[in-house]
Amino acid sequence: MPAEYSKHYGCILIFPERSDSWSYGGYAARKAFCEVCEAIAQSERVTVCASEKQYENARVMLSEKIRVVEMSSNDAWARDYAPTFVVNNSGGIRGINWSFNAWGGLADGLYFPWDLDDKMARKLCDLYNIDMYDYSGFVLEGGSVHTDGEGTLITTEACLLSKGRNPDMTKSEIEEKLKEALGVRKVIWLKNGIYGDETNEHVDNICAFVKPGEVVLAWTDNENDPQYALSKSCLDILENETDAKGRRIKVHKLMLPKPVVVTKEDCEGLDTCGFKPTRTEGERLAASYVNFYISNETVVMPFFNDPADEQAKKVLSELFPTRNVVPVYAKEILIGGGNIHCITQQIPDFISE
Repeated sequence: MPAEYSKHYGCILIFPERSDSWSYGGYAARKAFCEVCEAIAQSERVTVCASEKQYENARVMLSEKIRVVEMSSNDAWARDYAPTFVVNNSGGIRGINWSFNAWGGLADGLYFPWDLDDKMARKLCDLYNIDMYDYSGFVLEGGSVHTDGEGTLITTEACLLSKGRNPDMTKSEIEEKLKEALGVRKVIWLKNGIYGDETNEHVDNICAFVKPGEVVLAWTDNENDPQYALSKSCLDILENETDAKGRRIKVHKLMLPKPVVVTKEDCEGLDTCGFKPTRTEGERLAASYVNFYISNETVVMPFFNDPADEQAKKVLSELFPTRNVVPVYAKEILIGGGNIHCITQQIPDFISE
C-alpha cells in the first residue's frame, strides 16, 4: 500500500445526502464536499459517486473536470469502504475489498443497514477496470490504517480490537492479516485516537505519515482535557518506536482546536435514526487538523473558525513545502461523523495492464 503522499492517479468521493447524518438536508455539507472536490481536482482526477436522487445536483454543483457517476450507497464515507489500493513493483494495481459494517455492526455500529456501502469496493473496482483482492469476512475501514509506503503501518487498538469488528481474531492474527493484504512488514499499534471519535478512534484522525519516518500527531497542552492522556500515550509509543527500516519516528505536534460542539440549531436540522437522535446539544465532536487529504499538489485541511486554524496551516505548509495547503471550513462535514480524510480515497498512480 503506497503512502498517501506518493503520486496519485485520482481520488474517489461520495456525494452526501443522508438526513440523519447531514444537517438540514445536507445542503451545507454538499457545499463543503464540493470545495474539497475542486481543491483535489486541481492536480488529480476526481470521481464523485452520487445516488440517482442526487446525481443531477452533483453534476450541476461540480465543475466539468470532475467525473460524476451514479452509484448507490448508505452514506458518504469513501475512505472507509471504497477499495484500499495496492501496487506491485511493475506499477500494476489491485483494489482490496474489506467487509464494512458501519464501524461495529450490531455491537456498536452507527447505522443499519450498511449493505450498499459494503458493495462499493467491488463496484468501484469494476468502474476502474481494476482487479480485486477479496478480503470480505475481515472487517476493516480505510481510515483505521496509515502507511508510509516503505513497509510501516500505524493503527489503533481501540479500533481494530473493538468487539464489533473481528472479535474472533487475536491482535497478532489481525496484524498478520494487515501484513499479508497491504504488504507491510511492521505494524505500530497506538492505544487510542481522538476523544469521542465514534469510529472507535480511527488512526487517521490522530496520527498520519507526512514522509518516511515522520508523522503528525494531534496534540493538546491542556492536561485537564480528556484528549491529553490519549495523545500523550500515542507520543510515548511513537517516540520509542522505529519503522520497518529501523528509523526512529519523528513526531510533529499538530495542536487541536478548542472543542467543537453540537448546537441546538445543529440538532434541529437532523433526522432521527432508529427513533433516536443522532446528535445531542453540547456533544463534543472529534475535531482534528490531522484529518487532511494529501493530493498531488495540494493538502486539503479542515478549518473550524478557531484561532488554531492558521497555526495548523503553517505547520502543514512547512511539512509539505511543494504543495499548496487549502483550508475548507469543515464543521458541516464533522457533524456527519468524520472529516476531509474520511470522505476521500486516493487511487495510487499505476500502469494500465
